[in-house]
Amino acid sequence: MSFETVSVIGLGYIGLPTAAMFASKRKKVIGVDINQKAVDTINRGEIHIVEPELDILVHASVTQGYFRASTTAEPADAFLIAVPTPFKAGGSVIPEPDLGYIEAAAKSIAPVLEKGNLVVLESTSPVGATEQLAAWLAELRPELTFPQSSGSDADIKIAYCPERVLPGHVVRELVENDRVIGGMSPESSAAAIELYKTFVEGECIITDSRTAEMAKLTENSSRDVQIAFANELSLICDEIDVDVWELIKLANRHPRVNILQPGPGVGGHCIAVDPWFIISKSPDAAKLIHTARKVNDSKPLWVVDKVNQAVGEFLQRHPERNAKSVTIGCYGLAFKPDIDDLRESPAMQIVQKVREVHAGKILVVEPNVESVPTQLGEVELVELEDAVSTCDIHLLLVDHKEFKSTVIDKSKVVIDTKGVWL
Repeated sequence: MSFETVSVIGLGYIGLPTAAMFASKRKKVIGVDINQKAVDTINRGEIHIVEPELDILVHASVTQGYFRASTTAEPADAFLIAVPTPFKAGGSVIPEPDLGYIEAAAKSIAPVLEKGNLVVLESTSPVGATEQLAAWLAELRPELTFPQSSGSDADIKIAYCPERVLPGHVVRELVENDRVIGGMSPESSAAAIELYKTFVEGECIITDSRTAEMAKLTENSSRDVQIAFANELSLICDEIDVDVWELIKLANRHPRVNILQPGPGVGGHCIAVDPWFIISKSPDAAKLIHTARKVNDSKPLWVVDKVNQAVGEFLQRHPERNAKSVTIGCYGLAFKPDIDDLRESPAMQIVQKVREVHAGKILVVEPNVESVPTQLGEVELVELEDAVSTCDIHLLLVDHKEFKSTVIDKSKVVIDTKGVWL
C-alpha cells in the first residue's frame, strides 16, 4: 500500500525524530502535539529538545515543505502514536500505568480515520495496550472495522512497534536498529513493515502485538536488573571499604562477565518505568524485577545520606564554619550524559532532596539546559568554572563530557557517583 502522508502524534524525544526521518525520505509528514510552543518552534524549522543531528533534519524537512506541525490531527495514510505513558497518581506500592495519553491520541485521530489507514502505537506500554487502543478506536468509529473483530478484512490496520533507541544517538539508531513489529493481523504487520522500511535499514521482525509489547518491557527490565546488581555492589563495597570501580574492572576481565557501572540511580522514561508495567501485571511472579526496582529506586536516597555525612565531616574539620556557610555543587541533572532529558532523573531527585535538608547554598551545573526546573527550589544554575572554584562539596551526578576533564582541588570534598573524578 502507499504511504504518502504520515501523521505522528506526539512530538517529543521519539516522535519528533521519527517524523523528521519520514520527512527526510520525502514523505508528507504532519506532526501533532498539544504543546503549542513546540508546534510553533518546529514550524520555524527549529527543535525544542537536544538531540545531535536532529536540528539539521527538522530544518531541512520544514524548509522543503515535507514536515509541518499542528495541534489537531488531520487525515493521513498512517498514524504513529508516540505519547507518554506515565503512572497514575496516588502513590500506590506498585505504580499503575496511565493510558490516558494514548486514549487522548485515539480520540484525536478517530474523526479523521479512513478505510485503509494504518495506526501504529510506538509508546512504551503495558501488555494489552495495543488491543485497548483498537477497542477505543472501534468505539469511536463504529462504521469502520478493526482487526479484533474482522481480522484480515478489517478497514483499519493496527500494529505495535516500540522504539529501541539511545538518547544522544536517536537519528542513527532509528535507521540502523532492528524493529519488532507486532500487528493485530498479518496484514497489519505487513503494512507496518512497508511503512518503516521507508527509512529503517535494520531488520523488521514480525510477532503479535502482545509479544512486541512484552519484548520492549523485557529489554529495559533486563537492563534495570543488571544496573541494580552494579548499584548493590556499590552499597556493599562502601560498607566493607572496597573500591567498587576497581572491583568491577577486575571482575570484568573474566571472559563471560560484563558488570555494568553503578550510578546514583536509574532514570529516563524507559528503564526506570518499564519494569513497573511488568510488575503491575504479574506482581507475584515478578520478584527479581521488583527487587531490582527497589534497589535502583533507593540509590538516590543513599547518595543524599552521603552528602549529609560529607557536610557533617566538613564541619568537624572546620569548626569555625556552620552548615549555612557550606556550598554544595551538584554536577548534572539529566538522566544520562550529554542530553537535556530530565525525565525520571535520579540526579533531579537527589538535588531536590539535598535542597530540602541543606541550609546552605546549592549550585547546579547542567550544560544542556537553560534554566533550573522550579521543583528544585532555591538552587542556582551556574557555569562549571564557578562551581569548581566556589563550592566546598562537589557532587558528581552525571558524567557529561564537560565534567570528565574537570580537576577538583584535593582539599575539597568530592562525592563521585560515576567514578569519573576518583
